[in-house]
Amino acid sequence: MRFKMFKNRVFPIIIILVLVLISCGNKTKDDSAQNKKILNQVQADNQTSIESIIVGANQTETYLPLLNGKRIGIVANQTSVIFKSDHKSYTHVVDSLIALGIDVKQVFAPEHGFRGTADAGEIVKDGIDTKTGLPLVSLYGKNKKPSQEQLAGLNLVVFDIQDVGARFYTYISSLHYVMEACAEANIPLIVLDRPNPNGHYIDGPILEMEHKSFVGMHPIPVVHGMTIGEYAQMINGEHWLDHGIKCELTVIPVQNYTHETSYSLPIKPSPNLPNDVAINLYPSLCFFEGTNVSAGRGTSGQFQVYGSPFLDKEDYTFKFVPQPNEGAKYPKHKGDLCYGEDLRDHKTLNLLNLQFLIGAFNKSVGEQKFFNDFFIKLAGTKQLQQQIEAGLSEKEIRHSWTDGISEFKTIRSKYLLYK
Repeated sequence: MRFKMFKNRVFPIIIILVLVLISCGNKTKDDSAQNKKILNQVQADNQTSIESIIVGANQTETYLPLLNGKRIGIVANQTSVIFKSDHKSYTHVVDSLIALGIDVKQVFAPEHGFRGTADAGEIVKDGIDTKTGLPLVSLYGKNKKPSQEQLAGLNLVVFDIQDVGARFYTYISSLHYVMEACAEANIPLIVLDRPNPNGHYIDGPILEMEHKSFVGMHPIPVVHGMTIGEYAQMINGEHWLDHGIKCELTVIPVQNYTHETSYSLPIKPSPNLPNDVAINLYPSLCFFEGTNVSAGRGTSGQFQVYGSPFLDKEDYTFKFVPQPNEGAKYPKHKGDLCYGEDLRDHKTLNLLNLQFLIGAFNKSVGEQKFFNDFFIKLAGTKQLQQQIEAGLSEKEIRHSWTDGISEFKTIRSKYLLYK
């Protein structure tokens, strides 16, 4: 059975279990001492596991020899860092490589920009990084794929972006286009791998290629259970690049990591995924982006709450009013009172939860249309919307994914770097 807990939720649950054990029957002082000993050991083991993970960017001794003497382009954002020995402080990989004498020529920035503050879908302009003076090329908006002119003069590209393991999180789409451009220019690509905080499960409908878009480019489930390095290997191996070409690819794997390893992201990967709870709920709540329901953008509970003026306030008693904030300049239902659900204390999910979506659809009020055209792109299929509108249960819908997930797991197994 797959099981995954985020660091900030493990300890409270363990404490509760210990207290329950203590409260059941007549316990001796020896029992209490033993329980405390067990709790301390579990806490120590969990911390050791977290601190023992070595991300690809930290393994400079492995990849620096590949960069020396090369003119480098880097695909990076605010998560592209090298951690210091305390596992809390860090330096940006671009700054570090320059300090180490690597000839970095160009920075390519994905959705949300190099510093990670732009809204989802906001056009990010090219520019100059004020700290390093390096030219910044946006890979969002009209220019999702590096042009041959933008790659001119480079003889190696490094990709280092923290992903969260959901098909519609656009960093894997940027990865595809970078790999394709590098393959066309005969430029090798190095991926500095990082853990997938949602890498402990695989779930959701398989994307049908007629619904391909930047929020879903490949025939995979919503939650794919792969790191970005593993995913790069799949893109190559399944010939998903244009005309079946292959990118010359090197992946620097994460050390001391498996897909069951807890990993709490030290830097938020985008403005509206501020913590572990939001990252865990994101694959389930992002479906609301294709409906008239807010997923909490414009609040401090992004992807931890959801609501709408069109949900029945008798059933949904939690209330919030979206207002502009960092990463959401124009939030859905700005200034309107929304009724919904607060999930900030929700248990950690090990599968896609459709109850939030199905419940909101069934308890909508008024004339407002629930689904919009974006929903099919997010789902990657028309079937999910049709199933919900037809009144199918979550169990029935999930059953329809079984064969597709099984086939995907077989393909996925060829590209895994970790257990």
